[in-house]
Amino acid sequence: IRGKGDLIRELKAAAAKADKVYLATDPDREGEAISWHLAHILGINEKELCRIAFHEITSSAVKEALKHPRTIDMDMVDAQQTRRIIDRLVGYKLSPLLWRKVRKGLSAGRVQSVAVKIIADRDKEIEAFVPEEYWTVKVKLREEAKAPIFEADVVKKDGAKLELHTAAETVAVENDLQQAAYSVVNAVKKPVTRRPPAPFTTSTLQQEAAHRLNFTTRRTMLVAQQLYEGVSIGRTSVGLITYMRTDSTRLAAEALTSIREFVSQLFGGEYCPAKPNFFSNKNNAQDAHEA
Repeated sequence: IRGKGDLIRELKAAAAKADKVYLATDPDREGEAISWHLAHILGINEKELCRIAFHEITSSAVKEALKHPRTIDMDMVDAQQTRRIIDRLVGYKLSPLLWRKVRKGLSAGRVQSVAVKIIADRDKEIEAFVPEEYWTVKVKLREEAKAPIFEADVVKKDGAKLELHTAAETVAVENDLQQAAYSVVNAVKKPVTRRPPAPFTTSTLQQEAAHRLNFTTRRTMLVAQQLYEGVSIGRTSVGLITYMRTDSTRLAAEALTSIREFVSQLFGGEYCPAKPNFFSNKNNAQDAHEA
Protein backbone atom coordinates (compact mmCIF):
# COMPACT_ATOMS: atom_id res chain seq x y z
CA ILE A 1 0.00 0.00 0.00
CA ARG A 2 1.70 3.17 -1.22
CA GLY A 3 2.71 5.49 1.62
CA LYS A 4 1.65 3.11 4.40
CA GLY A 5 4.88 1.14 4.77
CA ASP A 6 5.66 2.40 8.28
CA LEU A 7 2.13 1.73 9.52
CA ILE A 8 2.16 -1.81 8.10
CA ARG A 9 5.50 -2.57 9.75
CA GLU A 10 4.15 -1.33 13.10
CA LEU A 11 1.03 -3.48 12.76
CA LYS A 12 3.07 -6.56 11.87
CA ALA A 13 5.41 -5.98 14.81
CA ALA A 14 2.50 -5.57 17.24
CA ALA A 15 0.73 -8.67 15.84
CA ALA A 16 3.92 -10.75 16.20
CA LYS A 17 4.01 -10.00 19.94
CA ALA A 18 0.35 -10.93 20.51
CA ASP A 19 -0.97 -14.37 21.41
CA LYS A 20 -4.12 -13.69 19.41
CA VAL A 21 -5.15 -10.94 16.99
CA TYR A 22 -8.78 -9.85 16.78
CA LEU A 23 -9.96 -7.57 14.00
CA ALA A 24 -12.50 -5.08 15.36
CA THR A 25 -13.14 -2.74 12.43
CA ASP A 26 -16.58 -1.22 11.87
CA PRO A 27 -19.43 -3.78 11.53
CA ASP A 28 -20.39 -2.76 8.00
CA ARG A 29 -19.24 -3.47 4.44
CA GLU A 30 -16.25 -1.13 4.59
CA GLY A 31 -15.18 -2.44 7.98
CA GLU A 32 -15.41 -6.05 6.84
CA ALA A 33 -13.24 -5.30 3.82
CA ILE A 34 -10.67 -3.54 6.02
CA SER A 35 -10.50 -6.63 8.26
CA TRP A 36 -10.01 -8.79 5.18
CA HIS A 37 -7.14 -6.61 3.99
CA LEU A 38 -5.60 -6.61 7.48
CA ALA A 39 -5.85 -10.39 7.68
CA HIS A 40 -3.98 -10.65 4.37
CA ILE A 41 -1.26 -8.21 5.49
CA LEU A 42 -0.82 -9.84 8.91
CA GLY A 43 -0.89 -13.39 7.59
CA ILE A 44 -4.14 -14.34 9.34
CA ASN A 45 -6.26 -17.05 7.75
CA GLU A 46 -9.63 -15.48 6.93
CA LYS A 47 -11.32 -18.70 8.10
CA GLU A 48 -9.95 -18.22 11.62
CA LEU A 49 -12.22 -16.90 14.37
CA CYS A 50 -10.43 -13.55 14.20
CA ARG A 51 -13.27 -11.09 13.60
CA ILE A 52 -15.20 -9.38 16.37
CA ALA A 53 -17.88 -6.72 15.96
CA PHE A 54 -19.64 -4.30 18.28
CA HIS A 55 -22.01 -1.43 17.59
CA GLU A 56 -21.12 0.81 20.49
CA ILE A 57 -17.81 1.70 22.09
CA THR A 58 -18.50 0.62 25.66
CA SER A 59 -16.62 -1.75 27.94
CA SER A 60 -19.49 -4.24 28.09
CA ALA A 61 -19.98 -4.25 24.31
CA VAL A 62 -16.28 -4.91 23.67
CA LYS A 63 -16.13 -7.70 26.28
CA GLU A 64 -19.26 -9.31 24.86
CA ALA A 65 -17.83 -9.18 21.33
CA LEU A 66 -14.66 -10.94 22.50
CA LYS A 67 -16.82 -13.87 23.63
CA HIS A 68 -18.19 -14.33 20.09
CA PRO A 69 -15.38 -14.14 17.51
CA ARG A 70 -16.25 -15.25 13.99
CA THR A 71 -14.71 -15.66 10.58
CA ILE A 72 -14.53 -12.79 8.12
CA ASP A 73 -17.82 -12.49 6.22
CA MET A 74 -16.75 -12.80 2.61
CA ASP A 75 -20.24 -11.90 1.37
CA MET A 76 -19.81 -8.49 3.03
CA VAL A 77 -16.34 -8.18 1.56
CA ASP A 78 -17.68 -8.99 -1.92
CA ALA A 79 -20.41 -6.37 -1.45
CA GLN A 80 -17.78 -3.75 -0.64
CA GLN A 81 -15.67 -4.74 -3.62
CA THR A 82 -18.73 -4.52 -5.86
CA ARG A 83 -19.46 -1.03 -4.52
CA ARG A 84 -15.92 0.03 -5.42
CA ILE A 85 -16.29 -1.39 -8.93
CA ILE A 86 -19.58 0.46 -9.50
CA ASP A 87 -18.05 3.68 -8.16
CA ARG A 88 -15.23 3.40 -10.66
CA LEU A 89 -17.45 2.38 -13.56
CA VAL A 90 -19.69 5.41 -12.96
CA GLY A 91 -17.51 8.07 -11.39
CA TYR A 92 -14.23 7.40 -13.18
CA LYS A 93 -15.95 7.36 -16.57
CA LEU A 94 -18.43 10.21 -16.23
CA SER A 95 -16.45 12.76 -14.21
CA PRO A 96 -13.86 13.39 -16.97
CA LEU A 97 -16.74 13.75 -19.45
CA LEU A 98 -18.26 16.47 -17.26
CA TRP A 99 -14.91 18.25 -17.13
CA ARG A 100 -14.75 18.34 -20.93
CA LYS A 101 -18.39 19.09 -21.68
CA VAL A 102 -19.60 21.19 -18.72
CA ARG A 103 -17.02 22.54 -16.28
CA LYS A 104 -13.80 21.51 -14.59
CA GLY A 105 -14.13 20.23 -11.05
CA LEU A 106 -17.56 18.63 -11.44
CA SER A 107 -18.01 15.00 -10.49
CA ALA A 108 -20.48 12.18 -11.07
CA GLY A 109 -21.17 9.14 -8.91
CA ARG A 110 -23.50 6.21 -8.34
CA VAL A 111 -25.23 8.08 -5.46
CA GLN A 112 -24.78 11.79 -6.12
CA SER A 113 -25.85 11.61 -9.77
CA VAL A 114 -29.17 9.99 -8.81
CA ALA A 115 -29.70 12.65 -6.12
CA VAL A 116 -28.96 15.44 -8.64
CA LYS A 117 -31.50 13.87 -11.04
CA ILE A 118 -34.20 13.90 -8.33
CA ILE A 119 -33.43 17.55 -7.51
CA ALA A 120 -33.50 18.50 -11.21
CA ASP A 121 -36.87 16.78 -11.70
CA ARG A 122 -38.35 18.61 -8.70
CA ASP A 123 -36.98 21.90 -10.00
CA LYS A 124 -38.71 21.30 -13.33
CA GLU A 125 -42.00 20.69 -11.47
CA ILE A 126 -41.55 23.96 -9.59
CA GLU A 127 -40.84 25.84 -12.82
CA ALA A 128 -43.94 24.33 -14.45
CA PHE A 129 -46.22 25.14 -11.51
CA VAL A 130 -48.93 27.71 -12.27
CA PRO A 131 -49.73 29.69 -9.09
CA GLU A 132 -53.39 30.17 -8.24
CA GLU A 133 -54.67 33.01 -6.08
CA TYR A 134 -56.64 32.03 -3.00
CA TRP A 135 -57.79 33.75 0.19
CA THR A 136 -58.56 32.56 3.69
CA VAL A 137 -60.65 34.08 6.46
CA LYS A 138 -60.11 33.94 10.20
CA VAL A 139 -62.47 35.20 12.90
CA LYS A 140 -61.28 36.52 16.27
CA LEU A 141 -63.71 35.56 19.01
CA ARG A 142 -64.06 35.75 22.78
CA GLU A 143 -66.77 34.80 25.22
CA GLU A 144 -67.01 38.16 26.98
CA ALA A 145 -65.24 41.51 27.09
CA LYS A 146 -62.23 40.49 29.19
CA ALA A 147 -62.00 36.86 28.11
CA PRO A 148 -59.02 35.67 26.06
CA ILE A 149 -59.32 36.02 22.28
CA PHE A 150 -59.04 32.93 20.12
CA GLU A 151 -58.98 32.56 16.35
CA ALA A 152 -61.24 30.34 14.31
CA ASP A 153 -60.77 29.43 10.65
CA VAL A 154 -63.80 29.85 8.41
CA VAL A 155 -63.90 26.62 6.41
CA LYS A 156 -67.51 26.36 5.22
CA LYS A 157 -70.31 28.62 4.03
CA ASP A 158 -73.89 27.38 3.75
CA GLY A 159 -72.61 23.82 4.32
CA ALA A 160 -70.13 23.90 1.44
CA LYS A 161 -66.34 24.20 1.57
CA LEU A 162 -65.31 27.84 1.43
CA GLU A 163 -63.11 28.60 -1.58
CA LEU A 164 -62.13 32.23 -2.18
CA HIS A 165 -60.14 33.25 -5.26
CA THR A 166 -60.51 37.04 -5.31
CA ALA A 167 -60.38 39.95 -2.88
CA ALA A 168 -63.99 40.84 -3.74
CA GLU A 169 -65.25 37.38 -2.74
CA THR A 170 -63.31 37.60 0.52
CA VAL A 171 -64.66 41.06 1.39
CA ALA A 172 -68.22 39.83 0.78
CA VAL A 173 -67.70 36.95 3.23
CA GLU A 174 -66.10 39.35 5.73
CA ASN A 175 -69.12 41.66 5.57
CA ASP A 176 -71.47 38.74 6.22
CA LEU A 177 -69.40 37.66 9.22
CA GLN A 178 -69.51 41.15 10.73
CA GLN A 179 -73.29 40.80 11.06
CA ALA A 180 -73.31 37.16 12.19
CA ALA A 181 -74.09 35.79 15.66
CA TYR A 182 -71.76 33.14 17.05
CA SER A 183 -72.31 30.24 19.41
CA VAL A 184 -70.18 27.34 20.66
CA VAL A 185 -71.71 24.14 19.34
CA ASN A 186 -69.20 21.79 20.93
CA ALA A 187 -66.00 21.96 22.95
CA VAL A 188 -63.63 19.03 23.13
CA LYS A 189 -60.71 18.79 25.53
CA LYS A 190 -58.29 15.90 25.34
CA PRO A 191 -54.71 15.29 26.44
CA VAL A 192 -52.15 15.22 23.66
CA THR A 193 -48.97 13.19 23.92
CA ARG A 194 -46.04 14.12 21.73
CA ARG A 195 -43.17 11.69 21.39
CA PRO A 196 -39.65 13.09 21.37
CA PRO A 197 -37.83 13.06 18.03
CA ALA A 198 -35.48 10.20 17.21
CA PRO A 199 -31.78 10.60 18.04
CA PHE A 200 -29.77 12.26 15.28
CA THR A 201 -28.26 10.36 12.40
CA THR A 202 -25.60 12.12 10.35
CA SER A 203 -28.13 13.34 7.79
CA THR A 204 -30.74 14.56 10.32
CA LEU A 205 -27.98 16.33 12.29
CA GLN A 206 -26.91 18.17 9.15
CA GLN A 207 -30.51 19.05 8.25
CA GLU A 208 -31.29 20.43 11.71
CA ALA A 209 -28.04 22.44 11.87
CA ALA A 210 -28.80 23.95 8.46
CA HIS A 211 -32.39 24.76 9.43
CA ARG A 212 -31.76 26.20 12.90
CA LEU A 213 -28.21 27.56 12.67
CA ASN A 214 -27.71 28.05 8.92
CA PHE A 215 -24.63 25.81 9.11
CA THR A 216 -23.09 24.26 6.03
CA THR A 217 -22.62 20.49 6.03
CA ARG A 218 -18.87 20.99 6.38
CA ARG A 219 -19.21 23.28 9.40
CA THR A 220 -21.66 20.92 11.08
CA MET A 221 -19.28 17.98 10.76
CA LEU A 222 -16.28 20.01 11.96
CA VAL A 223 -18.17 21.06 15.10
CA ALA A 224 -19.46 17.52 15.64
CA GLN A 225 -15.91 16.15 15.31
CA GLN A 226 -14.72 18.57 18.01
CA LEU A 227 -17.58 17.61 20.33
CA TYR A 228 -16.83 13.91 19.77
CA GLU A 229 -13.08 14.20 20.32
CA GLY A 230 -13.66 16.28 23.46
CA VAL A 231 -13.71 19.83 24.75
CA SER A 232 -11.87 21.15 27.78
CA ILE A 233 -14.02 21.11 30.91
CA GLY A 234 -12.00 21.98 33.98
CA ARG A 235 -8.67 20.17 33.68
CA THR A 236 -9.81 17.36 31.45
CA SER A 237 -11.08 16.83 27.91
CA VAL A 238 -14.60 15.43 27.76
CA GLY A 239 -16.32 13.95 24.70
CA LEU A 240 -19.88 15.28 24.55
CA ILE A 241 -21.50 13.30 21.73
CA THR A 242 -21.40 9.78 20.31
CA TYR A 243 -19.76 9.04 16.96
CA MET A 244 -21.26 11.46 14.45
CA ARG A 245 -21.02 9.36 11.29
CA THR A 246 -23.97 7.00 11.60
CA ASP A 247 -27.20 6.04 9.87
CA SER A 248 -28.68 4.51 13.04
CA THR A 249 -31.10 5.89 15.64
CA ARG A 250 -30.26 3.10 18.10
CA LEU A 251 -28.86 3.97 21.52
CA ALA A 252 -26.69 1.70 23.68
CA ALA A 253 -28.56 -0.05 26.49
CA GLU A 254 -26.03 1.33 29.00
CA ALA A 255 -26.64 4.86 27.75
CA LEU A 256 -30.43 4.49 28.01
CA THR A 257 -30.18 3.23 31.59
CA SER A 258 -27.83 6.05 32.55
CA ILE A 259 -30.04 8.71 30.93
CA ARG A 260 -33.19 7.41 32.62
CA GLU A 261 -31.49 7.41 36.04
CA PHE A 262 -30.23 10.96 35.48
CA VAL A 263 -33.67 12.28 34.43
CA SER A 264 -35.40 10.54 37.36
CA GLN A 265 -32.95 11.97 39.89
CA LEU A 266 -33.00 15.49 38.45
CA PHE A 267 -36.66 15.92 37.49
CA GLY A 268 -38.54 12.99 39.05
CA GLY A 269 -39.68 9.58 37.88
CA GLU A 270 -42.84 10.97 36.25
CA TYR A 271 -40.65 12.45 33.50
CA CYS A 272 -39.49 8.98 32.42
CA PRO A 273 -41.80 6.75 30.36
CA ALA A 274 -42.43 3.26 31.69
CA LYS A 275 -40.29 1.89 28.89
CA PRO A 276 -37.52 3.61 26.90
CA ASN A 277 -38.48 4.99 23.50
CA PHE A 278 -37.17 2.95 20.58
CA PHE A 279 -37.02 4.13 16.98
CA SER A 280 -36.89 1.96 13.89
CA ASN A 281 -33.95 2.28 11.53
CA LYS A 282 -34.43 2.55 7.80
CA ASN A 283 -34.34 -0.76 5.93
CA ASN A 284 -31.05 0.08 4.21
CA ALA A 285 -29.28 1.33 7.37
CA GLN A 286 -26.00 -0.47 8.06
CA ASP A 287 -26.25 0.35 11.80
CA ALA A 288 -22.48 0.22 12.29
CA HIS A 289 -22.53 2.87 15.03
CA GLU A 290 -25.12 3.88 17.57
CA ALA A 291 -26.85 7.25 17.19
